[in-house]
Amino acid sequence: MNETTDAATAPAAGAAAGTLPEVPGAGHHDARVRGDTRARIQEVAVALFAEQGYEKTSLREIAERLDVTKAALYYHFKSKEDIVRSLVEDYFGQVDGLIAWARTQPAGAATRSEILRRYVGIVAEGDEVFRMLHQNQAAVTSLAAAKNRGELFRERMSSLIGLLTGPAAPLDERLRAAMALGGVSVGWMFFADQVPDRAELCTAVLSIATDIAEGRAGEDRTGPGTS
Repeated sequence: MNETTDAATAPAAGAAAGTLPEVPGAGHHDARVRGDTRARIQEVAVALFAEQGYEKTSLREIAERLDVTKAALYYHFKSKEDIVRSLVEDYFGQVDGLIAWARTQPAGAATRSEILRRYVGIVAEGDEVFRMLHQNQAAVTSLAAAKNRGELFRERMSSLIGLLTGPAAPLDERLRAAMALGGVSVGWMFFADQVPDRAELCTAVLSIATDIAEGRAGEDRTGPGTS
């Protein structure tokens, strides 16, 4: 039986929830436990998609790695595409939260720095997801949910650029903001698996992105009196 047919015949949500190993004793009202289970499914799916590819991974394998029934998995996700969609939506949700926060803050260097700091955190937290999506680019870009993903990403980046530069900023300022945001993603993804100290990488990425956004890129960092 294929996964689509399995999903259509899966037990009702309440019955499925009862099979999850984390639920006993928590009660059906425990949203935190359900959220933790959803996050575990995402984590295992990302690992398997990275190890053997999106197309070669089945929902059954994800369930087996989690040591749950397929019915338990269906309670949260009906397909692999649902899992990928949820990962992208979670990322967009984090960026939306950052945008909403930034819109309540006064314009200035402190707010720009905090926007970049929080964005670095979002990218660092999601690096395994981004890496998996890149490795499976051909497969995941063919999914129905991917059709408008690029436009949705562009809209959010445009909002962040506007928050970093302010309204009616000249082209060079908007370019610096765009390059700072893009550089965060590229720099982190390229070096994340090459450095032993992720905190040090976060600090370096943030420092350089801030320099770019503020127009300080290329300035002498050695300070006066040095050669």
